[in-house]
Amino acid sequence: MKTLILLALAGLGAQLVDGSLGMAYGVTSTTLLLAFGTNPAAASATVHLAEIGTTLASGVAHWRFGNVDWRVVAKIGIPGAVGAFAGATFLSSLSTDVAKPVMALLLLGLGVYVLGRFTFLGLPTGNLGKPLRKRFLSPLGVVAGFLDATGGGGWGPVGTPAILASGRLEPRKVIGSIDTSEFLVAVAASLGFLVGLGSEGVDYTWAGALLVGGLVAAPIAAWLVRHVPPRLLGSAVGGLIVLTNIRTLLRSDWVGAGDAAQWTVYGIVYAVWAGALAYSFREHRRAAASAAAPAADPAPETGTGAVPVPAGAAGAGTGSGAPEDRSPDAATTA
Repeated sequence: MKTLILLALAGLGAQLVDGSLGMAYGVTSTTLLLAFGTNPAAASATVHLAEIGTTLASGVAHWRFGNVDWRVVAKIGIPGAVGAFAGATFLSSLSTDVAKPVMALLLLGLGVYVLGRFTFLGLPTGNLGKPLRKRFLSPLGVVAGFLDATGGGGWGPVGTPAILASGRLEPRKVIGSIDTSEFLVAVAASLGFLVGLGSEGVDYTWAGALLVGGLVAAPIAAWLVRHVPPRLLGSAVGGLIVLTNIRTLLRSDWVGAGDAAQWTVYGIVYAVWAGALAYSFREHRRAAASAAAPAADPAPETGTGAVPVPAGAAGAGTGSGAPEDRSPDAATTA
């Protein structure tokens, strides 16, 4: 019972982060299952089974809050499903030990870009509104779906920073579209695991516990991403990408850093991330205050037609431009 409660809380926290930042549900949940001793294929299968429900709920919530671009969902979700099915089917015979550090290095570069871009310059608007092309989204979906199935997570960490870096879609719609399209990836991956593993090793009770926590968090996360300022959201996502991929690199065979070195690096990253969030929040408040401040009425200038007229002079003469008084009292006086 304690394990189920822990899994439900983990599912809630993972979906809260995933639904509001576009990543981390699979990585968080799979990591927890691996800590419980589950083999990688079964852990990924269990998480993806739970994700069928959580991504559906998250997609509906994001759609209700207007966070979804359906063209992006179709262009990246279908190729992502293909990649996820292939990755799930061949997980037992494929090794991602070499691919993970390479991808982590690429994602780290994207994360640094996203963090710096949103922190110091705010929302990229130069390409905002331009369509995301299929030739960009389709390969991205295949790679992200494949890594998601083979690594137990990767759809968000790959898809979210790549689309954010393009600057063509505002952050809340990037996150909402990635979360919604992940439903297709979860279904395809689950079918792939069913073909490759059967039902062996998949703990349906654990998947149910993860699902319950995710269902509770899905609408809350969709509401958060709707109301959190884009600049602050971009800095949060960028910091999470940097932290996640630095962790992968430090623990890889390429680096093999010890615990002391890892925690030192983590401390530096956390400090930089916190500073970036504080700076983004301050700049957002400053911009909002400037936009809300009423413009001061300028003093009338000579030559603009706002020339003071002496009392009693209005209507004196025929060239004053004042309308003629045609009231009965005026006629009687005349």
